[in-house]
Amino acid sequence: MEEEKIMNRVQDIFRDVLDEESLTLKRDTTANDVDGWDSLTHIQLIVAIEKRFKVKFSSKEILSWKNVGELLDSLCSKLNV
Repeated sequence: MEEEKIMNRVQDIFRDVLDEESLTLKRDTTANDVDGWDSLTHIQLIVAIEKRFKVKFSSKEILSWKNVGELLDSLCSKLNV
């Protein structure tokens, strides 16, 4: 699966969890850029991504992410993309 397809699937998860169909993610998107993306929603997003892609992120990985691009990089690494 290529990175663009993964990004589209991650974006779909964000749209579903945040209930915002018009949300468009970019690699440099942060929680400050998205209404409703708070600490609780962050956990819901991570759990949904882990379930969808059948991966598990460590707390260290999660805490290191500064934006969607870094989340995507970790995910792609786990999927060997």
